[in-house]
Amino acid sequence: MVLRVSPFPNGFVAGIHAIGWALIVPCFWYLDRVIAVCKSTTKERKERQEEECYLHPLKVFFGSIFFFIFFLLTAPLAFLGFLLWAPLQACRRPFSYHRVELTSAERETNRGFEQTGKASFTFASANLCLLPDSLARFNNLGHTQQRAYEIGKRIAKSVVRPNVIITVESPSSCGPVSPSDSIIPRAYHRSEPTESSASSDDAEEPLTEPSSSQLNYNENSNKQGQSDNKSPAVLFSQRIRRQDEEPWEVSPFFPANIDILCLEEVFDKRAAKKLTNTLKPLFGHILYDVGVYACQPPCRCSAFKFFNSGLFMASRFPVLEAQYHWFPNSRGEDALAAKGLLSTKVLIGQNQKQKKVVGYFNCTHLHAPEGEGKIRCDQLDMVTRWIGEFQAAHKQPDEEVVFDVLCGDFNFDNCSPDDVLEQNHSLFEEYRDPCRAEAGKEKPWVIGTLLEQPSLYEEDVNSPEMLQRTLVTEEVRKQYISPPVPKQGVPLVYPEPGQPWIGRRIDYILYRETSISKLCRTELEEVTFISQLAGLTDHIPVGLKLKVSMNGDYNDE
Repeated sequence: MVLRVSPFPNGFVAGIHAIGWALIVPCFWYLDRVIAVCKSTTKERKERQEEECYLHPLKVFFGSIFFFIFFLLTAPLAFLGFLLWAPLQACRRPFSYHRVELTSAERETNRGFEQTGKASFTFASANLCLLPDSLARFNNLGHTQQRAYEIGKRIAKSVVRPNVIITVESPSSCGPVSPSDSIIPRAYHRSEPTESSASSDDAEEPLTEPSSSQLNYNENSNKQGQSDNKSPAVLFSQRIRRQDEEPWEVSPFFPANIDILCLEEVFDKRAAKKLTNTLKPLFGHILYDVGVYACQPPCRCSAFKFFNSGLFMASRFPVLEAQYHWFPNSRGEDALAAKGLLSTKVLIGQNQKQKKVVGYFNCTHLHAPEGEGKIRCDQLDMVTRWIGEFQAAHKQPDEEVVFDVLCGDFNFDNCSPDDVLEQNHSLFEEYRDPCRAEAGKEKPWVIGTLLEQPSLYEEDVNSPEMLQRTLVTEEVRKQYISPPVPKQGVPLVYPEPGQPWIGRRIDYILYRETSISKLCRTELEEVTFISQLAGLTDHIPVGLKLKVSMNGDYNDE
């Protein structure tokens, strides 16, 4: 089965929907600017202090009046657009799909897997906080459209670079061992997304790229600060690792050759289009604008959804099936968004017996407010049930399943006393968490993924390289990673004597082995904490690399 690109059944319905949305957008944009002009990020406040700019109160006063007047003028058109737009949500499929034909390189990669029955699959997950600009500013993040374009560029530059891991039996033969990267420029020609795809509707300038010296940072190098005049088009990453070392690292880059990328909080439609335009040369299959809008269930006003789920999935592999469910038990501000679960089935290729080789990939974003673990546990119950139903409905006898992955922002960690209920959920008996030692206890090398919002632009964390250095240093890291949440009314004693300080890790990539083919063997190859989006989001992205191989019966059966 090939997924339809448009979320609507025909072009006429899609056209009416586009007209309705076009009438709504100006009013929505002016309302967004009314709030955004009054709310500054800490970076903007610091810049005004350094420049001794005293005109900001006038800008806020006159700007808010100007945008509010135009908000009132466009409100009648928005109401008319709403009357066209809202009823059509009942016949809208809850995601849009972009696809392109496989490149020759991708076909060759798949053919290699078909011949040998061995492959490594790389996954990554990141929460981007791409809300409308006014709302993002309450998380100390602004300029949503600029951030979306810059995030897309950084990811694109990372995933095309080759990656080599050097394993040594003794670290003494090569100097100190560290989770940092040595960066070597390598000539590589590829087509970049044009600047015009960034934003014709944004009056602001794009964020500047990291300098060449930043890109070539290596904390073990004696040549820090030296750089070429030209930034390399593609970066070649080496990392030295002991043979007995656990497979993890803190990297200033996304893993090379990511197969499937999951992003959360891509709520803004224009930001989603920018990410799609930037990533589509690398990922031929993209699901975006995932979620439902307006009254849910249709014709009932008990739960009006102003925002979609914020989920965004980019895959190198064709998507055979996709299904989305929204959580009906969200409360408070979370109920305004259609958070839920996106389940997909992707085609990897064929084996020598002409059986399809497929994988299951699921992404979700759970309830956010602290102290409401029961809601999150109920949502985990739904996630488990929905994944099981999806896989049972789309399982075929002529196919082999090689991976089953679940990732996303779970909004609870494995070290906070306040999250005990979620930490003991049965989901973790089915899916393996490579960072988890046991319920309530992380492995000692885990660093946490939630940054403290007020300090996002401090020097120690405002660039990929500085954030990488901070994350590998425990005493510095604890100043910028959110600490565990104590149980209400109980003082927090953390960490226990002799244990490392570990911050809140709320971003997960889990994998399950019981649901894949009996011929497959899965081996954890690497876990990555990624600092590349420093200054662009309040989360640390995570990566997971799995090595999958068929046993001896692969060629014999």
